Amino acid sequence: MFLGIPAGDLAILAVGLATAGALTGVLAGVFGVGGGAVIVPVLYELFRIIGVPEDVRMPLCVGTSLAIIIPTSLASFRAHRKRGTVDMDILRAWAVPVVIGTILGALLARWAPPAIFKLVFVLVAGVNAARLIGNLNWRLGDDLPKGPLMRAYGFFTGVLSALMGIGGGQISTMIMTFHNRPIHQAVSTSAGMGILISIPGALGYMAAGFDKTGLPPLSLGFVSLLGFALFAPISIWTAPLGVRLAHAMSKRTLEIAFGCFLLLVSLRFLASLLGF
Repeated sequence: MFLGIPAGDLAILAVGLATAGALTGVLAGVFGVGGGAVIVPVLYELFRIIGVPEDVRMPLCVGTSLAIIIPTSLASFRAHRKRGTVDMDILRAWAVPVVIGTILGALLARWAPPAIFKLVFVLVAGVNAARLIGNLNWRLGDDLPKGPLMRAYGFFTGVLSALMGIGGGQISTMIMTFHNRPIHQAVSTSAGMGILISIPGALGYMAAGFDKTGLPPLSLGFVSLLGFALFAPISIWTAPLGVRLAHAMSKRTLEIAFGCFLLLVSLRFLASLLGF
């Protein structure tokens, strides 16, 4: 027994977090996402194994994911920016509404039932996967809008990302490609969204779960410090590898790969909603 966790369960947790951390770093670089779509389902299974109660398991996964995304997003964003494919004007336009939406989404986690988190995952990831795999040329405009609609995009990206435990890459990439932005630019710019979302999101989840019972040892609200310590360093190390892979792929290859990845995530949580 260590930190209140049986030694066998702790070993499973450590190996699982290390393996998933490496995969998350690669995906963060390839797809411009913080890796939350991988982190959350992995943490969900690992926390289930060590007996974390269902009523706090999902928000704990989401909050821990947002904390892990902080360094991963920084590493991914720096690597993409060096290649000159990040649109800083978009990030500046979204900065304030994204942060406000993220804080609101994190605070909603205090009262939202676990099924809400899973349903958001299924809907957002499923729609995006269908569009990318099917090569559906959905367009909302020839370019991104200005003014209130642009700010609204940022706000809702923040809310949904906070409920999903992601860095916003799935949603912001979808919005940008809907408005005729190239997939490589969308992926690169989305890496910066992870920074805007993960820091206020993690702080919000710490506050939202500060007095909840049933959390594992070394948890600060809905953030597992143990999960962060084991997961984050490896994901930072592997993120640049993912960036190199992304820029080596063709536009269509990157779209199909991203779509398949999102489809798997959507199916995983749909199965959970159905009780499997």
